[in-house]
Amino acid sequence: MPFINVIPEDQATGALAAMYETDRQTFGYLPNLTKGFSLRPDVYAAWRQLNGAVKANMDLRRYELATIAAAKRLRSSYCTLAHGSVLLDKFLSPDDLRAVLGAGDTGTLDSVDTAVIEFADKLALDASSVTHADVDRLRTLGLTDTDILDVVLAAAVRCFFSTVLDGLGIEADARYAQLDADLRDVLTVGRPIAER
Repeated sequence: MPFINVIPEDQATGALAAMYETDRQTFGYLPNLTKGFSLRPDVYAAWRQLNGAVKANMDLRRYELATIAAAKRLRSSYCTLAHGSVLLDKFLSPDDLRAVLGAGDTGTLDSVDTAVIEFADKLALDASSVTHADVDRLRTLGLTDTDILDVVLAAAVRCFFSTVLDGLGIEADARYAQLDADLRDVLTVGRPIAER
């Protein structure tokens, strides 16, 4: 249950009703995160546009790795569960996902994956601690300056979104409780999953 009153779906009108309908079609249900923005649908629309622009310019796998690393550092269960599910569905085995989250050996992650994860984690922890050497490490592994900017942008937009959700007490959707218990426990890094 969020800490603020959100607008129920049956009371939504105008831009909010459209936002709810779009996300219901996108996700197959109305996510708790969408309801969290019900008082400011314009902000949600702006975030979706920004996040979409960041995501569109990156390799999706790298975007998801940077995103989950930042979400884990921020202890955002919602974002870690959501992006962990994407990684499982499209890119990683359960063992590789555990490795991303530091709950197993490195699996099949390569040196670029590991460096991106560590860099995004450091950004989310304390961006002012990033050094030229951190960036040079990514360059040495073949990332261009544009690639590095994309990783920074992915981690930064996650910091915004995860902070909003956790600051409002918004719990991950109950559907995430259906994940394999071991993975669910590894992905639940902060707030619990909603009961309904």
